[in-house]
Amino acid sequence: MRTIRQQARNAGLWYLAMGLTAPVALMYVPGRIIVRGDAVATAANIRTSEWLLRLGIGTELFHQAIAVFLVFSLYRLFKNVDVHQARLLVALGALVSIPIMFMNIVNQLAAITLVQGAPFLAPIDTAQREALAYLFLTMHSRGIDAASIFWGLWLFPFGVLVIKSGFIPRVLGMLLIVAGIGYLGAAFANLVIPAWKPVVGPVAMILELCELPIMFWPLIWGARGERAKEPAPL
Repeated sequence: MRTIRQQARNAGLWYLAMGLTAPVALMYVPGRIIVRGDAVATAANIRTSEWLLRLGIGTELFHQAIAVFLVFSLYRLFKNVDVHQARLLVALGALVSIPIMFMNIVNQLAAITLVQGAPFLAPIDTAQREALAYLFLTMHSRGIDAASIFWGLWLFPFGVLVIKSGFIPRVLGMLLIVAGIGYLGAAFANLVIPAWKPVVGPVAMILELCELPIMFWPLIWGARGERAKEPAPL
């Protein structure tokens, strides 16, 4: 039977896999494809680097699929700590944000279709198609902002569970709550008060980095204390 330490390492492996692949889709690919405020240049990047945009799509689907396994692995790890908080972790960490992200891929596929200029798009001239492609990529970014609300919210029950667990350092749970505040702050600025983004964005990014330690600690150390040797919940 798997121990709590082994289950923690299993969750850490899923977390690291998600953490290593997510930046490709969420940061690297948009940074290479989207030219802010320039629909023509963005469309040109899609034409010359369509493979890169499709790589971003594939990577985004991959890390969101990984998120499903991560969330349920964490549920198994923590459900004997506080089943209510563990269920809340599943609801906020998987049941809402993951469907948003999967559906959000449609915006990128629409942008590719518009730039390719399929025959049924002939009534729409090139400039209009490029503007629409840029709009769809912008909507994809706003979809990520919407999903990031739940990326922040799920860190609160996660943090509480870590603090209460007794087999993972409490400070990591506190850092998760701080990271959750960062995600929520960034999402609020991006979606509700974009004029605040230049001020809130850099601060929020620093706070979000507080999530990083939990990606490595369970994988390396698993769990500590006497409870680490106990059987993991089924």
